[in-house]
Order: sequence, then C-alpha cells, then structure tokens
Amino acid sequence: MAEQTPQSGRAKGGASEIACHNDWLREHIHAPGHNRVVMTSGIAALIGDVSLFRNFHKRAELMRAIRDYDSFYLSIDPYGERDMGKFEFEGTDCYWKIDYYNPDLTAGSEDPADPSRTTRVLTIMRVDER
Repeated sequence: MAEQTPQSGRAKGGASEIACHNDWLREHIHAPGHNRVVMTSGIAALIGDVSLFRNFHKRAELMRAIRDYDSFYLSIDPYGERDMGKFEFEGTDCYWKIDYYNPDLTAGSEDPADPSRTTRVLTIMRVDER
C-alpha cells in the first residue's frame, strides 16, 4: 500500500467534502468512474475462484459490505474523511482504505477535495496484510 499522504492542512475543501467524495466511491464501488478499486491477494484468496462468475456471490457480498459500511469511529476515522473501515468477511478481519493520488497515479493528490485533481484508490485487504 502506498505511503499515506499527510492529512492536516492538505485539503482546501475540508474533511466533509472529502468524505462526500469517499462515500460516492463506496456507493459506486461496482462502477467507480476514473477511480480504482483493488484487492490484495489475501482478499482474493478469501473469495476463491472468480473466473466465469464462480464465487460471484462472495464478491458481491464483499462489495456490499464496503458499500454499506457505516461504523466510522474516531480511532479508525480520526479526520472525518470516511476513508477507512474495518469489517469482517468470511470470518476474517479486513480493512478497506481510500488513498488519494493525482490523476495519473504518479504522486499524492494536492487537493483530495477536488475530484478533477484526484483519483481515489480503494484498497481492500486483510488486517494481517497491512
């Protein structure tokens, strides 16, 4: 996972605007637009074979868990950006995390509140992969 960009003083639009964009990404996790959704090999192993729609229900269950996530609390979301969550999937503790990059993914975003200057990457991982 890429090194996290500094949080304080970084966004011109503020945490609530960033949170709205992050919520949009999670709500549209199946069609994230110019954003990205990736999973680690550990998460892929929990899903199993997904070729030719095998285990499609597990993948859909995973996406729903992230889309519907609403357990934001201070220790996991200290800046109020709703950019990280912890949940259980297939009996395993997992995280999802949103990082902010510039549009060509070569550096961190200078303004995560501006979707024209930011590509969000939502990574799904097991806790032990962090």
